[in-house]
Amino acid sequence: MPKTKYTEIYRDLKHRIESGEYEFQELLPSENQLIQSYDCSRNTIRRAVSALVTEGYIQTMQGKGMRNIFQPTLQASFTIGGIESFKESAIRNHQIPKTQVLCFTEIIADKKISNRTGFPLGSELYYLQRLHYLDGKALILNHNYFLKTIAKNLTKEIAENSIYEYLEQTLHISIVTSKRIMTVEKMTEIDEKYLDLGDYNCLAVVSSHTYNSDGVMFEYTQSRHRPDYFRFQDNATRRTSNKPDRS
Repeated sequence: MPKTKYTEIYRDLKHRIESGEYEFQELLPSENQLIQSYDCSRNTIRRAVSALVTEGYIQTMQGKGMRNIFQPTLQASFTIGGIESFKESAIRNHQIPKTQVLCFTEIIADKKISNRTGFPLGSELYYLQRLHYLDGKALILNHNYFLKTIAKNLTKEIAENSIYEYLEQTLHISIVTSKRIMTVEKMTEIDEKYLDLGDYNCLAVVSSHTYNSDGVMFEYTQSRHRPDYFRFQDNATRRTSNKPDRS
């Protein structure tokens, strides 16, 4: 099955849900109707549906069909279970993104940086500070560390557009896994200087270690967010046990 066909169907259904063509709690067309509508195989439809279920757009109900469970929010929504660039998240949230590179330099990981990031002592790194705007407001401050041997020839201009787009489309790197920790922290002087924090004195902070298909950690990022404009979402399922309840 061509991946492009499944991706097209997934994106089309997602757009229809987000645009309100299918209202909240409304049933989507049946699997057979979708097969006829998109002129594709059952497996293709099921792959597209599975992706929408994973992202929390629809819920499948045995014998009843597929129900729209997507509810739009005024906050930007950042996924925990998936890996998205800032640009991809902004587009998905129908917001206008802009990135300003405050600092772009090359460093060698000393003991302090190694302990903070997890990169081995002596690693050659790119270090960036990037300020992300959504609809004209400075809302995210990122501290990025990229392994130079993986993110080859990275430039300030690339960082102002999309680093992930460069890694995947130009360097053909597969970005596979990201381990994340979420905390709430007091603002720092640099947060106060660059972010539109309003009356807030704390931020939502996501620290992530990201790996390629060879299992090499190529990025450590600390992403600092103004709390009232953002929510972090995941879609979890409960694993049921076949063992009898003896409690």
